[in-house]
Amino acid sequence: MHGIRQRVSVTDNSLLATSSNNFTHLSAQHPSLMEKRVGQTPTNLTTAQLTGPRIAFLLLACIAWIPLIFGTSLFHVSGLFKGGGAFPLSNPFSDLANHCESSQPITAAEFHERQRRLASTLHHLNASAFIAEPGASAHYFGNISTTAWKLSERPLLLVITPVLVNDNQIEAKVAILTPQFEATRAKMLPIPHDSVEYIEWPEERNPYEVAISALTIEDKVYLDESARLFIFNGFQKALSNISVAPSAPEIQELRQRKSDAEIELLKCANEATLLAIRAVHKKMTIGMKESEARRMMSMALKVAGLDNGGCLTLFGENAALPHGSGSDRVLGQSDFALFDCGGSLHGYVSDVTRTVALPKTKVPSEHQAIWSDVLSAQTVAARVAKAGAIAQDIDASARSFLNLTGRGAYFTHRLGHGIGLEGHEEPYIRGGSLDVIKIGHTFSNEPGIYIEGKVGVRLEDCFYINSDGQSIFLTEGIGGQALSPWDP
Repeated sequence: MHGIRQRVSVTDNSLLATSSNNFTHLSAQHPSLMEKRVGQTPTNLTTAQLTGPRIAFLLLACIAWIPLIFGTSLFHVSGLFKGGGAFPLSNPFSDLANHCESSQPITAAEFHERQRRLASTLHHLNASAFIAEPGASAHYFGNISTTAWKLSERPLLLVITPVLVNDNQIEAKVAILTPQFEATRAKMLPIPHDSVEYIEWPEERNPYEVAISALTIEDKVYLDESARLFIFNGFQKALSNISVAPSAPEIQELRQRKSDAEIELLKCANEATLLAIRAVHKKMTIGMKESEARRMMSMALKVAGLDNGGCLTLFGENAALPHGSGSDRVLGQSDFALFDCGGSLHGYVSDVTRTVALPKTKVPSEHQAIWSDVLSAQTVAARVAKAGAIAQDIDASARSFLNLTGRGAYFTHRLGHGIGLEGHEEPYIRGGSLDVIKIGHTFSNEPGIYIEGKVGVRLEDCFYINSDGQSIFLTEGIGGQALSPWDP
């Protein structure tokens, strides 16, 4: 549907030799890559006479819905056209709409297996329970996200405990601690379990004591590491003689290592994000503002089927500050444009960064060389990332390559982060991390060079470790890495 892109495999040694000198060949090829009435109706009017006004009213009503659908102003859509303009009646990104159409959310069967594995892990750790607030972990084990239930000072908690059944088999017992006056709403949560117990606490009672009295707590209790401090304190006071601790590494790893179904959702989310960047890139013009490009990206991500889509959009030297400066710079004749974008698909998050140039951009040769070096650093790290590798060694590989170019000092952040139900999650690919990379892990690979006041370049593709222990970009299905600033 989107065409086949010619590219070099990340395992090709020739790519590692990419340098400032051979970038000219890529840039020389870029031109081919571009391109009104209110009141009572008089009784003497006929049906035919009413037809015109009725049609006009219906048309106006339909048009009025456009801003709600596309999330932008009807008469001034500066995110689509330089300097603003009328809203186009046709969708400029309609070709993105079907990319993830067939994607399905995680099945109930997979949720059941997650709960069983957690219960087994708790039993192995001699622990009585795992407790989580609505968030990534509660979403992973019980389908309870912060979208489904907003956090407040009144705790609603997912509690999973291991239960020994026939033949020493461990099963998961799932309970929900809920404010009593919210119990009906809590029971509407789509928790994938055959028999959920609801523990209701009235306003005049201590919720943590109510939870403990309803559960069998004999050994340590693990709380999700992202749980708020007052939740920890509440259980520590209620369980004065039992250890209450953040999640053990063995519990954290259950969510860190993705299933095939999770990887498929991550693939589609990241592909849709990259396709949206490419689509917006083709509609950009010299002289547009960062805010205009950002609104274009928001529309493209929404049309592509992603929720909560957004994009950090930085032009020229603004990109030298990795997370931006808060200004609204105009795109100049010699500027790069940096897009760091993401959205979610059935809860799974994307994260893609491209630094691009337009067909008419006159990029300084030094900036072209920097772009080339960043691409090569990303490729080196992709080759080092495999099952058994140490996180700090992957970070060091990209950093060492950039040191050889003389620009290593301008690579100022870690190489990557885990990604899944959260945009940034453990483990991280950074210096000093002794985390071992394993099958099913998913990370970003995002080297960058930032020379303040001059230029910033970052390229980011997320990858996963496949069953053979090799790293594969989540965007590989649509071409993977950028080929040049003109072909993202």
